[in-house]
Amino acid sequence: MDLKSMTLPELCEYMESIGEKKFRARQLFEWLHKHLALSTDEMKNIPKTLKSKISEEQKILGVKPLECYVSEIDGTRKYLFELYDGNIIESVWMKYKHGNSVCISSQAGCRMGCRFCASTLGGLDRNLEPSEMLSQIYYIQRDTKERVSNVVMMGTGEPLDNYDNVLRFLELITSEDGLNISQRNITISTCGIVPKIRELAMKHFQITLAISLHAPNDGMRQELMPVARKYSVEELLSACRFYLEETNRRMTFEYSLVAGVNDQPEHARELAGRLDGLLCHVNLIPVNPIKERDFKQSVPESVMEFKKILEKNRVNVTIRREMGADINAACGQLRRKKLKSRV
Repeated sequence: MDLKSMTLPELCEYMESIGEKKFRARQLFEWLHKHLALSTDEMKNIPKTLKSKISEEQKILGVKPLECYVSEIDGTRKYLFELYDGNIIESVWMKYKHGNSVCISSQAGCRMGCRFCASTLGGLDRNLEPSEMLSQIYYIQRDTKERVSNVVMMGTGEPLDNYDNVLRFLELITSEDGLNISQRNITISTCGIVPKIRELAMKHFQITLAISLHAPNDGMRQELMPVARKYSVEELLSACRFYLEETNRRMTFEYSLVAGVNDQPEHARELAGRLDGLLCHVNLIPVNPIKERDFKQSVPESVMEFKKILEKNRVNVTIRREMGADINAACGQLRRKKLKSRV
């Protein structure tokens, strides 16, 4: 395991195994996760002999910035990062009144196959290590010189398809000896891997779980999302009710509106019926068109009508504000463009 992916107890064990004092582990941990050091060169109170040992035995995995685009509309920043093996991922920094949010990737590519998402067009290359997820946040905080207060796992990849590494990431990002980001300020988005939702519920974290729903019934959802062929809408909602019972955390449902596909009034009424009695919030997202698909964004009138129907049926709903529209800040678009330029 690479150094930045180790928990503090694991670092203690490692220090002892190489004949070092335990207190060095806390020093290293704080340099990596609080001071956001990129390498041992920045660690001023670590002896040269220990630095030498670490460089011989360990890797400190990070991210290498390739490009950064800044929106002239709202200041949103889109980063393209390269990993040690040449893979490319992307992250987004968004500034809100309540604090700064970073949307990170959990995988290089994605194998879920959702038809409206650019991230999945090239398939899955590999899972990200915990350190590679952390490093997206750490680099962006260093670059902007502003604290990151909220983390959203909605970038490239399906977090619950990289379950163990995501759990370790959560432990490290919420550590009091690191950035100490509150669990309540972390959102994990999933396309709906039912067994993992139930498994995550038993951890009793206080994170927000966002479900990519995008359709009110199985037939329509199966057209948009291959995962729906394995887990029905009812199975998914049953897992959501279980998650709510175990964590007492309100569910969030993401619903991308595609013109003429899932944005009609009857779809809104069917969705309201599905969610009746469930403590939840619906995010309506006018879909981001990608050239490989012929999906078109719902017109504003359809979006507003959809919202009104949900509200009339006592469903808590908002229309997601589009950020970074002038820099292709939607998931997967810039990564795909960069990968194509390398061919």
